[in-house]
Amino acid sequence: MAGILNIQLKSLLGNKETNLKKVEHYIKFNSDKRLDLVVMPEFFATNIDYVDNAEDENGGETIKFIQNLAKQYNTNIIAGSVVRKVGESLYNTSFAIDRTGEIIAKYDKIHLYNYLGGSEGNSITEGKKIVTASFDFAKVGLAICFDVRYPLLFKQLAKEGVQIITLPTAWPVPPEVYENEESKKYAREMWLSINRTRAYDNMVYWIVSNLTKNMGDTMFGLGGSAIISPTAQVLAYEEEKEGAIFADVDIQEVKYLKSIYPITNID
Repeated sequence: MAGILNIQLKSLLGNKETNLKKVEHYIKFNSDKRLDLVVMPEFFATNIDYVDNAEDENGGETIKFIQNLAKQYNTNIIAGSVVRKVGESLYNTSFAIDRTGEIIAKYDKIHLYNYLGGSEGNSITEGKKIVTASFDFAKVGLAICFDVRYPLLFKQLAKEGVQIITLPTAWPVPPEVYENEESKKYAREMWLSINRTRAYDNMVYWIVSNLTKNMGDTMFGLGGSAIISPTAQVLAYEEEKEGAIFADVDIQEVKYLKSIYPITNID
């Protein structure tokens, strides 16, 4: 069995110091458990104030802080996403960090959110490659937020042999949805259904880690972070509260299911 810790964060705009302290707190609070992987949301350190807070190509002080946490707590980490500058371009990047604090993979978000008022592509350059990270307990496929709308990406990750897919997100809803309980309930049901479907379609453990509550003046993080099994069972879930959820997962279950139902061989 492997222990997964999934952090749902109310990230404060541009306040890296406080946001990183929150991440450290939730890892420390759960350090009595076996931690094989910790996942945190997209833009966890800055919220959507990322252009003025971009890091260097290796993630700057933000990723150095996370690397130290990985070593201190002997855990692998998917550092949600950090906007980094490479040359003159900005990328929205998920960092895979092993227990020794080494960066073993970087995934630049491929599908940018440029719709219904979104303008991510105005400042961020899209990534070009799918990315996996081979940790000491499992092979993990990396994705970010709006990628979830593109199922062929995950089919390809499944063909690469991943047992887990991580989806750090900053999934937003407008105030008229967030402040209406019926609309918010529907949005969360839809969100959870999408994520359960991706897990089931690809027979992987699926970890979606979202921001919650205020994301600036005009949008709210939907929350709804979850750890989902390859059979779409919700193993851990948090609707709205900031905090961390935990689940033990059996990596052998993925291998067994794919042996009896070879989903990656079906076109």
